[in-house]
Amino acid sequence: MTQFAAEDLLDPPAYPNVGYAVLADRIGAVMRSFDDVVFVQAEAVVALEAVAASLERPGLRVLNVVTSLYGEYFATWLRRGGAVVEDVVAELGRPVEFAAFQAALDAMEKVDVVVLVHGEAANGVLNPLPEIAASAKARGALLVVDAVASIGAHEFEVQTLGIDIAVIGPQKGLGGPAGLSAISVSEAAWAKIAEEPALRLSTLSLLDLKEKWLDVGADALPGTPAPLEFWALNAALDRIDAEEDGVETVVERHQLAAKATRAGIRALGITPWIEDDAAASALVTAAPIPAGIEAQALVAAASEFEGSAISPGVGGVEALLVRLNHTALRAAYRPVLANVVAYGQALASLGHAVDLDAAIEAVAKAYQDAEPAGSAE
Repeated sequence: MTQFAAEDLLDPPAYPNVGYAVLADRIGAVMRSFDDVVFVQAEAVVALEAVAASLERPGLRVLNVVTSLYGEYFATWLRRGGAVVEDVVAELGRPVEFAAFQAALDAMEKVDVVVLVHGEAANGVLNPLPEIAASAKARGALLVVDAVASIGAHEFEVQTLGIDIAVIGPQKGLGGPAGLSAISVSEAAWAKIAEEPALRLSTLSLLDLKEKWLDVGADALPGTPAPLEFWALNAALDRIDAEEDGVETVVERHQLAAKATRAGIRALGITPWIEDDAAASALVTAAPIPAGIEAQALVAAASEFEGSAISPGVGGVEALLVRLNHTALRAAYRPVLANVVAYGQALASLGHAVDLDAAIEAVAKAYQDAEPAGSAE
């Protein structure tokens, strides 16, 4: 366990009131958003529910992409308020097929909102956001995107794609705190929320937050903000700004980590769970669990290798895949190599033939070819 002096976390100075709006602008810059950015003082799943609770109302017509539990959650929250939700459900552990999405969209006489998760940490999926965004906007629908597991690891531009509501949590690709989330909200989204406010006097009400913070000058946040979370987010953004090209460098590092991991897995003699590189997350790489091997045994064997971070998939794929984590500070050569070696050695110990030497060479080559963009640490 990492050792630190817990008492150093006590009695932190209050985060300055004038700093919240500045911090929101900095988050907007990371998302390439010129829209309003508001904070939800909780982990990202609460921010996602706040979006659903603020939009939900009887008769709202929604097309919802489901590639993990989070898509299922969002549909449940919307239906709770009377929204009519059509789900496009992808094959288990796979990205949604754009053709299936388009067919579902075409079948709807009218659609008010399109919802999807961009990247999935649960199973390593990356959904085709640019194509879906273009189709949603062509139908005049609001576009809601869960970018919690893609921001900082993939190119993500709110303005370019026409995203109306984007939810991020800084704890993944941005390497920030987990107890604070941010939401970018367009003028069109605010107008839709204000048409028939579904929820007021609630911590889940985005309209309340707008009226109590943005509309009165974006000074002091309502409630009792947790200073540690805001100072940590500030520090995380400082670290990103210190990079040569800011968030672009952070994205490049994640992309390289994914490329090297996938090269290493292939060199082992294993096909990655998601074969198409363009449809795979750069935060985690999903690797299959070969027939005859139990997930628990594979994860346990891999955990014996120091420095690795391998866990089961989440949401019905637990017996199908494991996730090799190369998120934030783990998007570097040594953690990537540790993951690939741990996965390979675990397979070998359980009787599955692999080429470990070739995998080590493949990871090293990916980083050597990418210098100086890649980190050798």
